[in-house]
Amino acid sequence: MPLTEFTAKFPVFPEALFDWHARPGALQRLLPPWSEVRVVSETGSFADRRVVLSVPVIGPLRWKWVAQHSGCERPRLFRDSAVSGPFPKWVHTHEFFADADGCRLSDSIDYELPLGPVGRLLGEGFVVDMLRRMFRFRHARTAQDLARHAEFADRRRLRVVIAGASGLIGTMLRAFLTTGGHEVRTLVRRQPNEAEAEIRWDPSGGLLDAAALEGVDALIHLSGRNIAVPNWTEAKKADFVRSRVDPTCLLAQALSRMANPPRVMIAAAATGIYGNRGDELLTEDSLPGEGFIPDLCRRWEEATAPASNAGIRVVNLRIGVVLSALGGALRQMLTPYRLGLGASAGTGRQYVSWIGSDDLLGVFLRCLFDDKLSGPVNAVSPKPVTNAEMASTLARVLRRPAVLRAPAGAVSLFLGEMGRTILLESSRVVPSKLESAGFQFLRPCLDDALRWELGVG
Repeated sequence: MPLTEFTAKFPVFPEALFDWHARPGALQRLLPPWSEVRVVSETGSFADRRVVLSVPVIGPLRWKWVAQHSGCERPRLFRDSAVSGPFPKWVHTHEFFADADGCRLSDSIDYELPLGPVGRLLGEGFVVDMLRRMFRFRHARTAQDLARHAEFADRRRLRVVIAGASGLIGTMLRAFLTTGGHEVRTLVRRQPNEAEAEIRWDPSGGLLDAAALEGVDALIHLSGRNIAVPNWTEAKKADFVRSRVDPTCLLAQALSRMANPPRVMIAAAATGIYGNRGDELLTEDSLPGEGFIPDLCRRWEEATAPASNAGIRVVNLRIGVVLSALGGALRQMLTPYRLGLGASAGTGRQYVSWIGSDDLLGVFLRCLFDDKLSGPVNAVSPKPVTNAEMASTLARVLRRPAVLRAPAGAVSLFLGEMGRTILLESSRVVPSKLESAGFQFLRPCLDDALRWELGVG
C-alpha cells in the first residue's frame, strides 16, 4: 500500500497557510495547468466539501473523480478521500506544522493502484513521478501566490466585480483573488445564482443591475469575442467591435452615474493597438498603429472615458499573448508541436509580445492597489521574442524539432486577415509603466514561462 509524502516550508503562520487552502479557488490554483484536470463542482462547507473532478484517461476519454473532505482541524490538518475515481484508495492528508520561521506543510498520499500487483508493477513508477511533479508545482505556486498577496498585506481585502469571469483569464483571476482573501462577484448574462455571488447584465440589451455595484472597490472588465478565428468577414469584424465597445460603454457610463462607484476600473485591452511596427520598441507613450485591430483597440479604450471623466481611476490593460496550457494560443500550438510539426510563420522576424499567466495575475493585483497606475498599461513580459524564437523555444521545451516554416502566402491563403494580423504582424512591446512601478516578473524569460506552464523540468 504506497504512502508518499511531500513537504515544503512557507514563511507564514500555519493559520494563514490553512486559510489559503480553505478559500474558494484554492483547488483550481493547485491543479497543474498541464494536467488537464478540471474542477466540475465543489459543494458544502470546507470541512465537509465534496469535490467532483474530470480527469483525462486516454485521448478524449475522461474519468469522474469524486473526493470528500474530512478530519478538518484548523489550522492543523484536513483530508480529502476519493469516493470514486481511478484509484481504489486515495487519502490525501494535509498537515500544517509551526516552526521557527513560519510553517511546514506535509502532503501525504495513501493510495492503491488498480489491477493489484499488475498495476503496481506497471504503474507505480509513473504515479510517483506524476505526484512528484504535481506537488513540486503545487508548493511553488502556493508560495508565489502567498508572496504576491503579502505585498499588500497591510491593505484591507477588496470587493471586486469581474465581467467576463468565465473566460480563460477571468477564471484564473477569480481563483487567484479569492484565495488571497478578496471577495469576488461576477457579471453573468443568464439568470444569476445569488449563492454564487452573480450579478445580472445584458450588454446587447443595455441592461445592468448597477445597484449591485454600489460600494464595491473595483470592477474588472474582460469581456470580448475571441478574434483568433479564421476568415474574418465584415460581419465578424463588426461583432468583434460590438462585443468590446458596447459592454465597456455600458459599464463605464453606469459607474459614472453611481453615488458610490468603485475606485478603480481595470478594462482589458490589447497590444494590438500598436499595429504592425517592425522592431520599433513600443511603450505606453507610443502612438496607435493603423488598421482594423488598432482602430478596434482605440475605440475599446475610449469607451472607458465616462468612468475616467467621473474621477474613477481607469487602467486600460494592454495584454499581450497570454501563455497558459489551459487555453489560448499556447494550447492551440501544443498538438502540432508535439507531433513535430511546429513552424515559424512568414520571415519569423516579426516580434511577439507575450506574458506568462501567473505574471498577468500579478499585474492585475498590482493595478488594483497601485494608485499610480492608470491609463494604458502594457501587460507583457519585458523580453519580447521573434516568431522564430517562439517556435524554436517551444520546440526545445517539448523536445521536438521545429524546422518547418509557414510562408506568408500560405498563412494569408488559409487564415485570411486573421492570419496576417496575428501571425505575420510585428509589435515589440515592453512594460514601461510596470517596470517604473517596480513590478517584479516571476518568469520574464520565455523558456522559463513555457517550462512552468507545461511542467517540464
